[in-house]
Amino acid sequence: MKTVKEVSRLTGVSVRTLHHYDAIGLLKPARVTEAGYRLYDDAALGRLQTILLFRELEFPLREIKEMLAAESFDPIAALDDQIRLLELRREKLDRLIDHAKTIQKTGVMNMDFNAYDNKKLEAYAQEAKKRWGHTEAWRENQARDKNAEQERSDADGLMDIFRRLGQYRLGDPAAPEAQALIAELQRYISGHYYNCTKQILMGLGQMYAAGDEMNENIDRAGGAGTGDFARRAIEVYCK
Repeated sequence: MKTVKEVSRLTGVSVRTLHHYDAIGLLKPARVTEAGYRLYDDAALGRLQTILLFRELEFPLREIKEMLAAESFDPIAALDDQIRLLELRREKLDRLIDHAKTIQKTGVMNMDFNAYDNKKLEAYAQEAKKRWGHTEAWRENQARDKNAEQERSDADGLMDIFRRLGQYRLGDPAAPEAQALIAELQRYISGHYYNCTKQILMGLGQMYAAGDEMNENIDRAGGAGTGDFARRAIEVYCK
């Protein structure tokens, strides 16, 4: 058994992220001690490895959770697909490197944009998801017909909430205006991503102030300190 800190050191995944995976039911520890310490066995580490491969392929957490929960999910077969997807990504990177080197060598802008084509990778990913099982999240995504443009729109909508929240970041996180925006944030996440319970929202709040890229994006939208203000406002809201 390994503690959450040991798993973090072993895998490079932050303790905060492991706590978030636990909160949303993606990766549960094998056991929790009476003192509240999370312990992970080899099976949990194997599941984490599968999750990390999917994350490297930029699969949303919601899809990963639903796929792993599907009765038809076969981790061995999925690994074959993951390897192929990684190979396709490597092929694309090789094309982009060759494309950039050609421009560097000739000093002439190359108007051939085939190196940027992502259709083959996307098509294989779609087929792989079908093989892994038509999960509830998959069916919902199909029904919504979520393409890249829609995903960008969802992200823009989320950042708009943080932009408006940032207007109150120098005030009291318990203020009615701030609390109303946190309620809107919870509804938005539930409507566009996954069911956002208060427990999940608390975990997200910690991530919003973690000092990483997500924190930077939130502060860029609402102003410096918006991520930490969101965390504090969420804590008030959830209590």
